[in-house]
Amino acid sequence: MTERLPHFDPSDATPEQKAVLDEILSGPRGNLNGPFLGWIHSPELAQQAQRLGAFCRYRTGLPLRLSELAILVTAARWQAQAEWYIHYPIALEAGVAEADAEAIRLGERPSFADPDEALIHAFASELYDTKRVSDAIYAKAVERFGHQVVINLVGLLGYYALVAMTLNVFRMRALGQESLPFAE
Repeated sequence: MTERLPHFDPSDATPEQKAVLDEILSGPRGNLNGPFLGWIHSPELAQQAQRLGAFCRYRTGLPLRLSELAILVTAARWQAQAEWYIHYPIALEAGVAEADAEAIRLGERPSFADPDEALIHAFASELYDTKRVSDAIYAKAVERFGHQVVINLVGLLGYYALVAMTLNVFRMRALGQESLPFAE
């Protein structure tokens, strides 16, 4: 999976590592695809991060389509090969238009038909570009989604940036990944 980390054999897992693996495999993800086999070398980080990830992916208050759109924006900004590879088909299945996803991958501004998608993209892009969110975009997001969901959106973007950093630093690929969506 990566030459930068020692090989991990689940049959040699410590009790702490087994607890993390069991929780991931019995949860909504049901697989170890992504950063988990990197994080497993630090079981406490792995446990905390995977729990935060389960919340950010499944319980932010955003529809799956908008969560996945935010994840694609993050994957493209970080050029995280595995993150894009894993979430691209999920995003399409959730209703993100293929042309919009491709524009995001290429670093272009999509021409969204849906105003919620345009707002999520604008919020995430502005945050990544300026390290801030303008009063105008913030007010639109709070008006549309409420404070709690906007807070959760910031958490989702931060969590998937952590995932992207992990995947990039340790040169991790997704299970079965043979092609790369971003040039290296």
